[in-house]
Amino acid sequence: MKSRSILFALLASVCVAAAPVLRAQEPQGAAESQAKAAEAPAAAKIDIITPHITDAHAIEVPWPSLEEGFLTKEIELPRWAPVHIGSVEVDLSPTKHVVMLLVAAMLACVILVGAARSQARSARTGRPPKGYANAIEAMVLYIRNEVILPNVGHHGEGFVPYLLTIFFFILFANLLGLVPYMSTATGNIAVTATLAILTFLVIEIAGMKALGKGYINTIIFWPHDMPLMMRVPMSMILSPVELLGKFTKPFALTIRLFANMTAGHIVVLAFVGMIFTFHSFVVAPLPLAMAVAIMFLELMVAFLQAFIFTLLSSVFIGLVRESHH
Repeated sequence: MKSRSILFALLASVCVAAAPVLRAQEPQGAAESQAKAAEAPAAAKIDIITPHITDAHAIEVPWPSLEEGFLTKEIELPRWAPVHIGSVEVDLSPTKHVVMLLVAAMLACVILVGAARSQARSARTGRPPKGYANAIEAMVLYIRNEVILPNVGHHGEGFVPYLLTIFFFILFANLLGLVPYMSTATGNIAVTATLAILTFLVIEIAGMKALGKGYINTIIFWPHDMPLMMRVPMSMILSPVELLGKFTKPFALTIRLFANMTAGHIVVLAFVGMIFTFHSFVVAPLPLAMAVAIMFLELMVAFLQAFIFTLLSSVFIGLVRESHH
């Protein structure tokens, strides 16, 4: 609820927006290109799964048509000249997922700042906040008092703004994926990897500040209560394990969020796609009912994955800060 939360949200969105997009094109023969061009209109009509879970340089919007009602129109996003880093070509042009991340960051700023101001006005009058500000305050207090502080440990107040920002940023990005014509940015592994890398940096910096010179013991295992002849082989065996453990934490954060958000949407869109695959509304009731049930589950998963990411981040920060005990 502090101004630092806004900066963290913008930092997360900007870092993900700067993630390189590298595209490789395979050479095709003239006959093969003509065949694919002839099949393109038919494929565009039935492919309703991949556009929702993949990134693109265009966004889809509903477009009214007098003949066919509402259609889906693609609006091309601006393309920038690629940046050359040595022999690598990096495309920094905005994509659909970047747009979703910016929308999620703006929603987080508007809703949280609005709730904070409403809470401040209510506090001045001695009354509790009402409406959505009351709900936001309840969520913030629960995450702070029941998740962050117990796991981070003593003097954990400094980590509350970052972890609350991570929670709400992921939550809004997850929920945007449930809205028609939107996209799930957290279903992009580049997005989840960037969030995990930011958390990894926070974890390691917290360990350095808390342990000082003792931080090296979290990388190189050196048992002080063993004879020297035992210390060397134990260090050689367990030091690589300790080092590997540092990188498995962000890897786990990356894959867990990416896999859960991608899998749920594939199941929903697959059920809906069955109606168009069979070209009959006779089979519609069963896939539609199953899709609705999965959508309710996805709504719970959107909150759950934001909660788990925040919980694990708090646990990892607490572990590295208390490792000297």
